[in-house]
Amino acid sequence: MVDVFSGRLLVSKDGRSVDPEEALQNKVVGLYFSAGWCSPCRDFTPVLCDFYTELLEETEPPAPFEVVFISSDHSAEEMAGYMRAMHGDWLALPFHDPYKHDLKKKYNITAIPKLVIVKQTGEVITDKGRKQIRDKGLSCFRNWLEGADIFQNFSS
Repeated sequence: MVDVFSGRLLVSKDGRSVDPEEALQNKVVGLYFSAGWCSPCRDFTPVLCDFYTELLEETEPPAPFEVVFISSDHSAEEMAGYMRAMHGDWLALPFHDPYKHDLKKKYNITAIPKLVIVKQTGEVITDKGRKQIRDKGLSCFRNWLEGADIFQNFSS
């Protein structure tokens, strides 16, 4: 993920800055393109939240997975409110970072919500993360892990 977020900072749900190189190293990363005003997003976000919580808090060791929220909210306040109200304890690209437009272009985001699962290089494992979580639940993570080239003995 160094390639994707090189030279940038991410923010946590509580507003502190996070170095993406540290936070995302050796993890499968879900780029979550979403917004609080979008009802399909509000419908899927709790599902993603449960998925994230189960992978990180209910497995030993925690799964090598992280979500980075890329907001399509209308203001920084809207984004912060959506994160506080509905999001898991994941990371976000700061609202005012113009890089979100580059990411939308790079990953061909034409509608939200969209969950793009990527390798460390930023290469796409699947752009159907939302559908796979809805259809297969936690079992889809093993496929992502295999596609991610991260060597780890994770078992779900």
